[in-house]
Amino acid sequence: MKNPLKALFSGAAGLRRGLLLYGPFLGAGVRVDELSADFRRVRVSMGMHWYNRNYVGTHFGGSLYSMTDPFYMLMLMNNLGRDYVVWDKNARIDFVRPGKGRVFAEFELTEAMLDEVKAATAGGDKYLPTWPVTVVDGDGNTVAEVSKTLYVRRKRA
Repeated sequence: MKNPLKALFSGAAGLRRGLLLYGPFLGAGVRVDELSADFRRVRVSMGMHWYNRNYVGTHFGGSLYSMTDPFYMLMLMNNLGRDYVVWDKNARIDFVRPGKGRVFAEFELTEAMLDEVKAATAGGDKYLPTWPVTVVDGDGNTVAEVSKTLYVRRKRA
């Protein structure tokens, strides 16, 4: 007999469902709008609400960061498989302009990025790729620029 919960939360569609129910995202108002079946593309958004607004009426910076937090790690883990250790190592956020209304961030994991990771870790060495993501408003204006550094290492046999 199949476990219906496991079926509901498996694959990319299941991960998206789980992230929609994830407490920190619910609390910040973050929504996963798109997660491709191959885990190579993610689009998230966050609306402006009373619970994610700061003192001056714009998006709270912590919420802007949280909408970019786990995605490169999750995408890479699902593309590399269980033979690799993948962690978020470091992040930097530069607030460019006040965020108001709905804001968006898109992540793309290309074949070139995957090839670079595999080549750098083939001998068992750790690799620390740093990849950018931009948070934009509804007009396409940059609200924040985020730099994510991951820790990646191929597991020993």
